[in-house]
Amino acid sequence: MVPAFTPKADLVSELPPVTLVLGGARSGKSAWAEALIEQQFDNVWDGATYLATATAADAEMTARILEHRERRGLQWHTVEEPLQIAGALKKLADPMRPVLVDCLTLWLSNLMLNEQDVTRELSELENQLNDLAGPVVFVSNEVGLSIVPNNALARAFRDHAGRLNQQIAASADYVVFITAGLPITLKSPK
Repeated sequence: MVPAFTPKADLVSELPPVTLVLGGARSGKSAWAEALIEQQFDNVWDGATYLATATAADAEMTARILEHRERRGLQWHTVEEPLQIAGALKKLADPMRPVLVDCLTLWLSNLMLNEQDVTRELSELENQLNDLAGPVVFVSNEVGLSIVPNNALARAFRDHAGRLNQQIAASADYVVFITAGLPITLKSPK
C-alpha cells in the first residue's frame, strides 16, 4: 500500500539525528516513516536498517509483519529485537545507514509482558540518543486519545506509552503526527 502522502525533500533537506513519527493504529505512520528515509537514499545512503520490535505471537501479527516486509524494498536490512533496542541502536547506528525503529509501543508491550523495568529501559534508550553514530527514526502509537481503559494493565500501558512518547519527543529533532496518512509537523528540525 502506498501512503496517501509521500514526504517531500523540502520537508527535511536531510534526516535529523532523531525523528519521532506518531499516529494511531493504521494511520499510515510506518509507511510515512519508511518514505521519509527512502527519500534520502539517492542523496546519501545505501539502504537503511529496519529495527523490528514485533514478535509473531499469532496469525494476525504474523500477517502484519509480512505486510510490512512486503512494503519495504530490498534496500532495507531487517534486524529483529523485541527488548534490547538501546543496545541494538548502539551497534546499528551508522552515518551511512539510518535506522527505523518500528515500533516503540510494541517494544513497550514486550517490556511489560516480560516484566522488565520500563523506567530503566526508557532511561537507557534516552541516554543512547545523544551518542548515536547515525540518524534514527522512531515510530510509535499515540494511545492517549481514546477512552480510559477499564483495567489496570491497559491503564499502565497507556500511561507508560504517554511518558515514552513525551520523553522521546523531547529528545527528538523532528516530530510528526500522522493521521489518515497525512503528516502534521509537531516539531521541526533546528
